[in-house]
Amino acid sequence: MDTPPLATALHLVSHPEGGWYRRTWTSPVLIDTDYGPRPSATAILYLLDGESRWHRVRSTELWLWHGGSSVALSLGGPGPTPAPGSVHRLGPTGAAPPSLPQLEVPAGQWQTARLLGDEPALVSCVVSPGFDFADFELAQP
Repeated sequence: MDTPPLATALHLVSHPEGGWYRRTWTSPVLIDTDYGPRPSATAILYLLDGESRWHRVRSTELWLWHGGSSVALSLGGPGPTPAPGSVHRLGPTGAAPPSLPQLEVPAGQWQTARLLGDEPALVSCVVSPGFDFADFELAQP
């Protein structure tokens, strides 16, 4: 697996769902959750260079598009396995068809992302309560 030049420049590492990431911020404020203490929020840079695996997070996630290709973000519901659901387009607001610069993924929703162009997409993801890999689940293939 070759590391994309932008991933190298931004010091990103491989993510289990696919793509490349680095945590850039962790709130110093801790909150109690049903699964233990978590920061009130966290943020990552995420470089998508293909398609991510179906996954979900126990917390709400906000995707913020920065550049590169537009992204199709598919939501697959909160059930035990992903189900066909809504597809949203993240990207520049002047694009056709219309894109959103940010999108909320509700807590516990299955999600997958895929590029809608040839170049990688750079986004930030803000998770609240903050992300912990104990709160992350990959769908079975």
